Amino acid sequence: MTELLHIKASPRADLSHSGKAAAGFIAALEKHRPGLRVREIDVWKADLPAFDGPLLAAKYARLTGRPFTPQEAESWAAIEELVQRLDAAEAILISTPMWNLSIPYRLKHYIDLVTQPGLSFRFDPQTGYTPLLRPRPVVAILASSGDFSEGPSWGRPDLATPYLRQALKFIGLRDVDIVPVGPTVGKPDDVLAAAEKAQAQLAALAARLARVHA
Repeated sequence: MTELLHIKASPRADLSHSGKAAAGFIAALEKHRPGLRVREIDVWKADLPAFDGPLLAAKYARLTGRPFTPQEAESWAAIEELVQRLDAAEAILISTPMWNLSIPYRLKHYIDLVTQPGLSFRFDPQTGYTPLLRPRPVVAILASSGDFSEGPSWGRPDLATPYLRQALKFIGLRDVDIVPVGPTVGKPDDVLAAAEKAQAQLAALAARLARVHA
């Protein structure tokens, strides 16, 4: 493994709990893989196009076999570039907070953009859906104000973990480890213990990934 794609989904960036945990994971991985290249997609800074207008028209042109207009071709090229950048990664790190039991809308937007027929999956009436991206390790860091490591927190379900697993599996990214970081608010000792537990899990993951994916 020589390259890692880091998808950053917190608007607080490196000041966030997910960002700090991600920095620890990258540092641990670099100990095993000196010279590791880390490429970033910050979903809050990236130019993620709205899925309407010529982009939406381009998708339906592909589905119906109609040639692109010049504007549609330009719009669709941006989607192809996003998918190609994702598919080029040897390993993927996602660092995200939990928002309203799920993920931030900008991360959902990114996932929607890269989940496209003919690019990241295909459909056949006889065989159903087939993912098109090759499997590779994915580590997702999920920071939350509550502790969801053992199940619901104060009766609130974790909708982010099952969504991420299924959305990534749908396009071929089925080797997913999700590391919770929580609680991130509350008693300082509890917050610190949660952060240390997550870092220990991430350090072990980094060692395993470096060993298995040499």
